[in-house]
Amino acid sequence: MKVLVKLIIVVLLANGLWRVGSAYMTFYRFKDSVTAAASETNGTEEELRQKVAELATTYDLPLTADDITVTRAPNHTSVQGSFKKAVMLVPGFDYEWPFSVEIDAYPIVPPTRRGDLIKP
Repeated sequence: MKVLVKLIIVVLLANGLWRVGSAYMTFYRFKDSVTAAASETNGTEEELRQKVAELATTYDLPLTADDITVTRAPNHTSVQGSFKKAVMLVPGFDYEWPFSVEIDAYPIVPPTRRGDLIKP
């Protein structure tokens, strides 16, 4: 009987860790996609906000365009937002796990002339 109880506890812990790990893997994939989108030099703040909201929908995350703050400068883009996603830790118990997106991206622009590569 003790072995059965220990086995059930181990299975519940493994299940909870798997679900939390899966939620974080999805979040990190989303975050990488947002970083790539923010590194692009074209587009306005509103277009980037909509792109991030589309990415959130793609990754099935509860993040809307209203929850996202985008700030663009010539050499810097900042994307911030937060949301809570329900993660089932044990069967029958969902926990609203908080996630926060804070990305600072710098556009990668290749040099346009040979003279840009070498400075005197």
